[in-house]
Amino acid sequence: QVQLVESGGGLVQPGGSLRLSCAASGTIFSINAMGWYRQAPGKSRESVADISSSGRTNYADSVKGRFTVSRDNAKRTVYLQMNSLKPEDTAVYYCNADIRPTRWGAGSDYWGQGTQVTVSS
Repeated sequence: QVQLVESGGGLVQPGGSLRLSCAASGTIFSINAMGWYRQAPGKSRESVADISSSGRTNYADSVKGRFTVSRDNAKRTVYLQMNSLKPEDTAVYYCNADIRPTRWGAGSDYWGQGTQVTVSS
C-alpha cells in the first residue's frame, strides 16, 4: 500500500517563504514524476510544479521565479520551496506522484491528503 504524506504548510505573511515536503512510503518499485497541485476555495485544482525522475521541471506561469520543486530519490521525497508568497497563493496544496508499486504493470497516480497554505497579513 502506497502513501504520500505532506508537511510544511501554515500561515505566512505576504513576501514570506514556506517549504513543503511530501514523502512516499509503502510498497514501491519505482517513482516517475512527482509534483504539486493546489486548490483554492471555489476554484478547481491546478498544477503548480512537477519534476521527472531525471530532474526535469515544469512550473505554472503564476509561480515561475518564486517556487522551486526538487526531489530526493533516496528518500522518496519531493519538496516545494515557496518564496515571495502572495495572498493569491493561498490554497490547499496536494502532493502527486506516479508510482509503480511492483515491477509488473504501469504506474498509477497517488495523492497526498493536502496541506493548507495561507498567505495573509
